[in-house]
Amino acid sequence: MNSKDHPHNENSTGRVTRRSFLSQMGAAGATVTAAPLVARAQFATAPGETSSRGTQKIENAVPIALSVNGKSVRIEVDPRTTLLDALRETLSLTGTKKGCDHGQCGACTVHVEGRRINSCLTLAIMHEGDSITTIEGLGEPDDLHPMQASFVEHDGYQCGYCTSGQIMSAVALLKEPCGPADADVKELMSGNICRCGAYPNIVAAIQHVRQRA
Repeated sequence: MNSKDHPHNENSTGRVTRRSFLSQMGAAGATVTAAPLVARAQFATAPGETSSRGTQKIENAVPIALSVNGKSVRIEVDPRTTLLDALRETLSLTGTKKGCDHGQCGACTVHVEGRRINSCLTLAIMHEGDSITTIEGLGEPDDLHPMQASFVEHDGYQCGYCTSGQIMSAVALLKEPCGPADADVKELMSGNICRCGAYPNIVAAIQHVRQRA
């Protein structure tokens, strides 16, 4: 009986058939896929490595007191924790977005003592006792801040990822020296990037609030 009668058999010389090749490749693929999952599980359960949301105490944690959206909070964070990560990971205020994490996109903009900053560029422990406002503290679904309502009215967003940072910067702009022209608004909003390109509508939304004010 020749090899054509048994196309899936391997001969005595160790020739690799199509079936054995695919089996070996499948096993290799499963190993590659499983490896990062195993590593992730090991990392997640390593002593002292849990996040601030976990039950284990953070090694070398520093207690800080903040006023966030009008409420006094006390938290413990690693001294290297940025204000952005403290807001998102410790206080679960995820409206503030992590975009570039290098202070280049403005998605993480919040107000500290009334001034806008990129929260990814500052450490949480630097703001002991400071008053911080995030997008969650700006308005409620049934009682939007005028700038939030204007962004909705003028379609000042597309994917929405940058929108909270755009709005926080726009609200701060209302209290900053800014000329009346659209070009003046664009200059003061230049630190906030919209990858969808909704800039004309963003400027229109801001100008609408400025004119009403």
